[in-house]
Amino acid sequence: MPGMRVDDAVTDVLGGEWVQRTLHLRPDSQGEAVATLVHRRDAAADRTRPAVLYVHGFVDYFFQTHVADALADRGHDLYALDLRDYGRSIRPGREPNHTRDLAGYAEEIDAAVRLVRAEHDRVVLLGHSTGGLIAALWAHHRRGRGLVDAVVLNSPWLAVRGTWVERAVLAPLLQHLVGRVAPRLVVSHLAEHYGRALHAEGGGEWAYDLAWKPHAGFPVRAGFVRAVRRGQAEVARGLDVDVPVLVLASDATGPDDRWHDNLLTTDSVLDVADMRRLAPRLGPDVTYEEVPGGAHDLALSPLPARTRYLDAVAAWLDRVPDRAGRRGDRPAG
Repeated sequence: MPGMRVDDAVTDVLGGEWVQRTLHLRPDSQGEAVATLVHRRDAAADRTRPAVLYVHGFVDYFFQTHVADALADRGHDLYALDLRDYGRSIRPGREPNHTRDLAGYAEEIDAAVRLVRAEHDRVVLLGHSTGGLIAALWAHHRRGRGLVDAVVLNSPWLAVRGTWVERAVLAPLLQHLVGRVAPRLVVSHLAEHYGRALHAEGGGEWAYDLAWKPHAGFPVRAGFVRAVRRGQAEVARGLDVDVPVLVLASDATGPDDRWHDNLLTTDSVLDVADMRRLAPRLGPDVTYEEVPGGAHDLALSPLPARTRYLDAVAAWLDRVPDRAGRRGDRPAG
């Protein structure tokens, strides 16, 4: 790829048929940076099979191989991007999971989309939580270029959750003052409850790497909050994503400050009312679907909500035409 070095594929930490390619990005404020593109070894075998490019959320990385399996059964190949300073892309000397500008992630999304587009005729961008906000902003700023055919957002972080004081006073203070003059100041940490409920050591279903997705997360710095708030302000003003968009969220919001019995059957990280309210501002063609009993990451919901989510995504992709007007449904295999 012109202007970027992309390493040859090597076996991924997921093992077996999974491989990764390291994308060497331009140096940023923290120095040398990389991103990582993950996919099954045979994903490019048939370019007529639509591809889905997944972008994770905050304190996250790609490990959800069951999503790839479900989409593969419906004729779609999954690729996943670990953004700079997340998961496989964490490097010594750099602050994990930190940025001062969400627009910086456009470089690796651009590169990943071009790599996937070189192997598939149809590409869909799928973002979760912070990755959903990043994906929506990327699609808005790349409109008119025909880079992707559709966008799917899994519980996107479109607004700050909290009381009126937290939303109207504290968040703007972090955005306009603290985040600008002291961007490295640690202002928060994630609550551990949701992560502990997900992970196998706490009785959950998932055995992901706690070095890359720790229960208490990584420090939340003022510069990161400012970057997110600026992105959310764009959403509030209205975006113009020019491809079909599917937004999915749980049907209920749960408490985010304590352990409770519905941690994994409600969104106990974000407020689903914000997603429902702001989804129409993403573009002219937006579909909103509730997933009853869904967790914040709908792909990690307990059954049957997980199946409802995966079926809804696959069914919508089958209905949505690509840039040439062809529908997404094609024979699996």
